[in-house]
Amino acid sequence: MALYYRSSILNSMIIGGPIINVGSILRGAWYGLKEYGSQGILVFLVVLGFFLQGCGLVFDAVELVQPLARDEMSAICSRGQLRVGISVEPFRPFVFPAVFTDEGVRVTGLDVELIREVVAALTTYCDGQKPIVPTLHLTRFRDLFIELNEGHLDLFVSSIGGNIPGARPAGLWYSIPYFHNGGIGAMIRTPEVAEKIRTQFQKQSGSPDTLVAIQAGLSGLTVAAQRGRTSQLYVEANLKKIRLLLCDSLPAAIEMRDPPIDVIVSTHAILDYVTKHVWPDWRLLTRNDGTPLVLTQESFSVVTVEEHRRLQWFLNNLLYRLEESGRLEHMRRRWLEEEYAPTRRATIEGLPFEVSKVPEHYDQGQCRFATGR
Repeated sequence: MALYYRSSILNSMIIGGPIINVGSILRGAWYGLKEYGSQGILVFLVVLGFFLQGCGLVFDAVELVQPLARDEMSAICSRGQLRVGISVEPFRPFVFPAVFTDEGVRVTGLDVELIREVVAALTTYCDGQKPIVPTLHLTRFRDLFIELNEGHLDLFVSSIGGNIPGARPAGLWYSIPYFHNGGIGAMIRTPEVAEKIRTQFQKQSGSPDTLVAIQAGLSGLTVAAQRGRTSQLYVEANLKKIRLLLCDSLPAAIEMRDPPIDVIVSTHAILDYVTKHVWPDWRLLTRNDGTPLVLTQESFSVVTVEEHRRLQWFLNNLLYRLEESGRLEHMRRRWLEEEYAPTRRATIEGLPFEVSKVPEHYDQGQCRFATGR
């Protein structure tokens, strides 16, 4: 709590004969202890009471004003803004590349529509007197965690799964899922790779073992995964006999020619979309019966910091309500199953962001061989 001295406080007191400059001592103690937050302030008040109790000045010495810090929900309401991080690398259909419109630069996708739902609910939470405005920070995926931990973001949404081992950095919290069928899949460009996988499944008797078939079928091949994503964690943990390329983005992997990439491992829903609408030369890796080959299950969550308990409950309650009402399912079908023009949707319903803050938006980076394997 903030604390002010009144003019009635003596700058010095006589205690047992010697003159002690109490004002100077207390002032120094205040500036030293306030660095420790509320605990330090409590200690200061105890010390102050010790000095002043004999003079009857305890209640006259200080007056309490508003707390130094507010909870995160009050801070959002006061600002009128929700600071949201989104990966600058496109993850269609969750986040599409930015589009220049008559109204400015816009970004759209399933994750962006979810942000709209969050800010609409926040506006109601904050008494609805003024709309809460989403402030989008388009950032390299690997930097989202840093920006959140350093307090530059309230949360981020970037089709990230928290149920993959190693995917949750310390100090961060993941909401209940807003997308349940993420999974990790693979896409290929040549039929020879598909044949190798098919052969491995044919060798199995009884129930199929996807991991065993993948480990044998991809042995010796060049496999690409995006640096920092859960696909990298999966490949590093399970595929030891491959040549692993770590790419800054999915487009960087597509554009890689030397060495040629045999397989790209990424989120299944993203690969399903891009093989149909963006890169038709690539196709999903499937099982022998033609169904998609999902390597492991993954669910997507909203991420914030561990300390923001009120925001965490707000997000979980909102996501549960959206799931319960069927709104989330409608959003998933709308972006994953319907036919649409992303640029048109960006023009009509996309959210703006500050162009000057986008780090090399159209530079999708490069690929490098993983070291230490």
